[in-house]
Amino acid sequence: MFAWVLSERQQHRETPTDEPVVPAAVATVLSVLRSSAVIVGDDDVVLKASAPAYAFGLVRGQALLSEELAELVRQVRRDGEIRETELMMSRSGMPARHVTARVAPMGSRLVLALVEDRTRERRVERVRRDFVANVSHELKTPVGAIRLLSEAVTDAADDPEAVKRFGGRMLIESDRLSRLVQQIIELSRLQGDDPLEAPLPVSVDEVIRTAVDASAIDAGTRRISVVSGGTPGLEVFGNRGQVTIAVGNLVANAVAYSGDDSTVLVSSKVLDNDVEISVVDQGIGIPTREMERIFERFYRVDPARHRSTGGTGLGLSIVKHVAATHGGDVRAWSVEGQGSTFTLTLPRHVPTARNQEAE
Repeated sequence: MFAWVLSERQQHRETPTDEPVVPAAVATVLSVLRSSAVIVGDDDVVLKASAPAYAFGLVRGQALLSEELAELVRQVRRDGEIRETELMMSRSGMPARHVTARVAPMGSRLVLALVEDRTRERRVERVRRDFVANVSHELKTPVGAIRLLSEAVTDAADDPEAVKRFGGRMLIESDRLSRLVQQIIELSRLQGDDPLEAPLPVSVDEVIRTAVDASAIDAGTRRISVVSGGTPGLEVFGNRGQVTIAVGNLVANAVAYSGDDSTVLVSSKVLDNDVEISVVDQGIGIPTREMERIFERFYRVDPARHRSTGGTGLGLSIVKHVAATHGGDVRAWSVEGQGSTFTLTLPRHVPTARNQEAE
């Protein structure tokens, strides 16, 4: 009898438990890990997962939701080889996410899967490639035009009227090229959308005055009246140069796409803790289907029209990035054939009594 009991105890000790146990140290690491990490047992049951893994939608209950990742785990369990791959993961009602997965064995029964979300990196790479491609395409147009015009000037050396005509066209194209290069430089400085390190009070009246003056010649040539109004004496927190560029682009766009003998209104007002700077035109308007894309780099609503206006397709993108760096926003309202309103919202600065005395 004693021998039988001893044998039973020995067999009990040698029989493996139903579920493998996750080492305490590993469980502790997973509890503080910022990455998506999952430990899977030999029956495809999730034994432990980091909080980001649940938030990311990798795990529900004790199951992996990605069949591709689950198959990778099974392959690693079979041969013990570490595997790394890229996956596209999607959740119901959510856009697909681009992830990298690294799966490795942990002993004979456990498998560890580490998943990193690379969606933003891939998006940045795609935007950078598109940006370079678009810049190259846009630069070819004025550079090619200047070359052709220079050849035309050479061929027409004995015709003063032709030389004058071609020379004037070269000046227009060179101005357009300079404007494009300048806007590319401005956009490259802003595209990180990093908040300003040391914002300062900026006079809205001065910004609007500078922006209106910059478009005065173009507006006057086409008899467009640019009127400024709204609440005087307002200030915003930010970088004066960037805010002036943003408002200047809005005013320049309004003038460029307005009809002759029309009016452009630039106004400012207070809304809660912000200042809204609005530019209203009586131009060609924007089709509803195009509204979501107007702030994209190099995007133009009317490709045929922009050649005559000298547009680069970067102005509104610069406005969007200025708004982002200042913790503000920009929005548009438009009716095709009637006009558009662009509103730049920036944090308001309210001078204190001490500051006013110092001034």
